[in-house]
Amino acid sequence: MNRIENRQKKRRRLKRSVKRVLLLGIILIVVLLIYNYFSTKPEPAVTTQDDRNENVEEDKSDQTPPSSKKETAESKINTTVTISAAGDFTLGTDESFPYDGSFPQEAANNGLSYFVAKLDNIFKQDDLSTVNLETTLTHATRKAEKTFRFKGDPSYAKILTMGGIESVNLANNHIHDYLEQGYQDTMNHLKEQGIGYFGYENHYVTAIKGVKIGALGYEGWRDTPEIRDTVSNDIKKLRDQGVKIILVHFHWGIEKSYVPNESQKSLAHYTIDSGADLVLGHHPHVVQGIEEYNGKFIVYSLGNFMFGGNSRTNDKDTFVFQQTFHINDGELSQQKEINVVPFSISSITSRNNYQPMKLTGKEAERVKEKIIDVSNQIEGSDWLQYERNQN
Repeated sequence: MNRIENRQKKRRRLKRSVKRVLLLGIILIVVLLIYNYFSTKPEPAVTTQDDRNENVEEDKSDQTPPSSKKETAESKINTTVTISAAGDFTLGTDESFPYDGSFPQEAANNGLSYFVAKLDNIFKQDDLSTVNLETTLTHATRKAEKTFRFKGDPSYAKILTMGGIESVNLANNHIHDYLEQGYQDTMNHLKEQGIGYFGYENHYVTAIKGVKIGALGYEGWRDTPEIRDTVSNDIKKLRDQGVKIILVHFHWGIEKSYVPNESQKSLAHYTIDSGADLVLGHHPHVVQGIEEYNGKFIVYSLGNFMFGGNSRTNDKDTFVFQQTFHINDGELSQQKEINVVPFSISSITSRNNYQPMKLTGKEAERVKEKIIDVSNQIEGSDWLQYERNQN
């Protein structure tokens, strides 16, 4: 009996030992599984700030330099940029010839908003506006020795911002009417109003919708090797800065002539061949034609626009030239889209009241036909096919 009980006790002890071993084995297996799980779990992916903005993980194998990455981002830009151009803005007058109804008198009587009241917001509805500022904005008194010297109160710079104009050309025959002081004052007052300026040594570059746009300005009285070198070098400088659209203003031609001379045409063609995307002209005080050359447009003279220099101008016809540039994959496409908008430099017919007015109806048709006619005296009016608002 005792022998049987001893065997049973041994069996129970053996079972307990086996259970302990099995339990230890299970615990060991569980520990190994847990260790293996945590030791092999992948680290969270690391992203840069730019990657997070696009919800894209950083590719560790990408060794592209930062500048190249920026170019890749820019190459994806698909957009349009509409640029408006108008002619001479003489915000002031020659103080040596005072008369009733002068620009300063209209400003004093009606306020500065008077001058932009009839623009129909044309410069506010585009992406960039550019005009020729043919006056000084200064209190300087020392004048150049010449017949006409234009000057306006520095506050007149606000007229540009009221009208929606962002940039002005300074390369013309009146910007130094009050010598270097007047020139420097004008630039300073433009800066105060946040208006960009260009011409001579000044280059204007801005970015709109991610697209760099540049503007240059020159006095282009003669087509010479010197001006050709300057133009081509300046265009190259802008291209090296990544500028996609380049505008070039020329103050040139013969006053009151409706047809550009040979020097204007040859210099304009050279400028396009050197890489300009649009050439804009002024100085004749009347409109000249539009030419399409090698897929680009040349507007030989935009005429006067807000012209305080004379209240008795016989020809009040003018226009705003608009071009919409198409950017595909970050590059300027060959797609052409323009709009020629007839204006009068005055809202009344009896005199020039310095209040440009958008024309409608028969008057608009008349001015448009005039622009077509002077264009046909150059290389024709095939540009009409690219107009956005064709009837």
